[in-house]
Amino acid sequence: MKKIILASQSVYKKRMVENLGIHFEAESPRVDEVVLPGESPEETVLRLSVEKAEAVAARHPEAIVVATDQAVSIDGELLGKPGTFEAAKEHLSRMQGRTHKLLTAVTVIGDGHRESALEIHHMTMRPLSTSAIARYLVKDQPLDSAGSYKIETMGISLFSSISGNDPVAIMGVPMIALTKLLLRWGIEIP
Repeated sequence: MKKIILASQSVYKKRMVENLGIHFEAESPRVDEVVLPGESPEETVLRLSVEKAEAVAARHPEAIVVATDQAVSIDGELLGKPGTFEAAKEHLSRMQGRTHKLLTAVTVIGDGHRESALEIHHMTMRPLSTSAIARYLVKDQPLDSAGSYKIETMGISLFSSISGNDPVAIMGVPMIALTKLLLRWGIEIP
């Protein structure tokens, strides 16, 4: 059986892929996540998932490599990982009471082939006061999360509605698309 490598060290992403019941390894892609001038948010997340997969595939050409990327888009602008409390506060203040897109891309590379998929969710954040935003940021610490929230923990409480095709993709891995891609590569999934 082909070796499968998840191009990520994220605990959440590892758990999600484990749910498929397949054996895999995980490795950091070590890719600089930069936005290129003139690139749409959708193009950015797709390109970054490809770059992550290609980086790991270059080190393991015999393997099937899975990589993902996720970002938030509001008013056509990409909101990445905030890094600081102030940036996270600005992100949430901008999104509260509004709908934004959560973009999640997956790329699979192996046997000389590459395929990608993109899931788009429309996320409507409930109105939030400045103090509610501050309380959330202190409790959940989402400074390394796209859009300044961790949907897999307390972040879900910030939303009034979420719409999209793959309900778990919002947590970082578009599992329905990933399953389809792995099946195309001949990986048996129960």
